[in-house]
Amino acid sequence: MKVERSVEAYETYSRTWISRGEADTARLAGYFAALAQPGTVIALDGDLGAGKTKFSQGFAAALGVRGIVNSPTFTLIKEYEGRLPLYHMDVYRITQDEAEDLGLDEYFEGRGVSLVEWASIIPDLLPAGRLNLHIEHAGGEGRLVTCEGIGAPYAAWVENLPEPGVLE
Repeated sequence: MKVERSVEAYETYSRTWISRGEADTARLAGYFAALAQPGTVIALDGDLGAGKTKFSQGFAAALGVRGIVNSPTFTLIKEYEGRLPLYHMDVYRITQDEAEDLGLDEYFEGRGVSLVEWASIIPDLLPAGRLNLHIEHAGGEGRLVTCEGIGAPYAAWVENLPEPGVLE
């Protein structure tokens, strides 16, 4: 497990978490969903098929969202009701300039949780404090999830993240 720690304007804590399959990814999503509060922003990145939407589905389920949660690729933003409102965004098909016109900051500062797939496309629009998750293939069903918490409370979430086998 790789762990990095730095202190700048925002405390940052980063570590790589190993998922052996979809169930592990859902447990990771559940861990973060249990900690989520109004205004939580999670930036998801990774190759096509790496598991961004699977993470989002597990997160939504852990928030108590009912029904089907799928990638909002063509609608850009889907809203769901659970313990907290969930704003599921997919910015893959737009540019940073186009995203500026969407008023994403209203979601980021709102009463719910913003999950942004392909967040690296809009770096200048994301709040400084956030949870960055980068998911990559690790062979078969395995995934490496690099978790980077920037600022409070996100750095603490990552620092206190249990090992994969401990999350149940």
